[in-house]
Amino acid sequence: MSAEPTPKTPPSLPAGRVECVLFDCDGVLVDSEVLSIEVDRQMLAEVGWDLTLEEITERFVGRSHAYYLDEVERHLGHPLPQGWAEQTDQRYWAAYRKDLKPVDGIIAALDRITLPTCVASSGSHEKMTLTLGLTGLWDRFAGRIFSATEVEHGKPAPDLFLHAAGSLGWDPPACVVVEDAPFGVQAGLAAGMHVIAYAGGVNPARVLAAPGVVIITDMHDLPDAIASI
Repeated sequence: MSAEPTPKTPPSLPAGRVECVLFDCDGVLVDSEVLSIEVDRQMLAEVGWDLTLEEITERFVGRSHAYYLDEVERHLGHPLPQGWAEQTDQRYWAAYRKDLKPVDGIIAALDRITLPTCVASSGSHEKMTLTLGLTGLWDRFAGRIFSATEVEHGKPAPDLFLHAAGSLGWDPPACVVVEDAPFGVQAGLAAGMHVIAYAGGVNPARVLAAPGVVIITDMHDLPDAIASI
């Protein structure tokens, strides 16, 4: 996968009706980030790269898995051991099956949102099939689930959000993106979409804040935040 470009400053959005909602998955729909970050910490330590949970969050949360693997190999200066990526996935899956839950408040929020929705995630389709299935959310989005594996550049580039909106016939200025990571916020803004950032997970409001971004700390507030745009 080629290097991901730095997003350009997005144009100012005109005031107008929001007609659809694009959800990130990890940390927005499913409470997987803490579980994944701990697995990453353990796996990286085993190959000689000791990072704190905070450092892993800052470097990798919101990025594609391909980007993650490329960065690990770049840091180590040599290819990862054969089967390392597959072993990492196995540890993710085990952690999800044991402890994964929906993000607190998201079920109630989804019940109140009547606009068309989709999922646009840096995660693979295999991962989302598992995580959305385990949390009972799959049926809410089936047929409208998009992965960074479908585009050339992952977040913070706008490609994924534009691909998802284009596939569903949605106009970017009428879209609102719900994200929990700085790279996702940047991608939504670069796509020319409205952005709501959830600061109730692993990333605090101070790292998600940007001009025009609506910050919430409780998913129960999401429907009202969408209506306020």
